Amino acid sequence: MQRAHQVILSAHPRVTETIKWSTPTFVYKGNILSFTPSRTAVSLMFHKSAEIPGDHPLLEGDGRLVRTMRFTDVTGIETGRPDTET
Repeated sequence: MQRAHQVILSAHPRVTETIKWSTPTFVYKGNILSFTPSRTAVSLMFHKSAEIPGDHPLLEGDGRLVRTMRFTDVTGIETGRPDTET
C-alpha cells in the first residue's frame, strides 16, 4: 500500500491527498481515486474511470463510472505504473 501511495502522488505534481470516506483519496480537479479496504490486496477505486477513453486492461468493473485496480504484490504495482514499458 505504501508503494502504491508513492506512485500515485508522484504521477503528477498537482495530485494531492485528502481523507474522504475514512480512506486516503487522491484529487486533482475532483476525486481521482481512493484506496478501498482489503486484507489481501491493494484496491484502488477510480471514481470516473469509465469516462477515460482507450483500453485499460488493469481496470475492472462495469459500473456506470467506477472501476477498480487490485494489486496483490509490489511487482504488480510496478508493472501497472504508467511510465513502465511492457
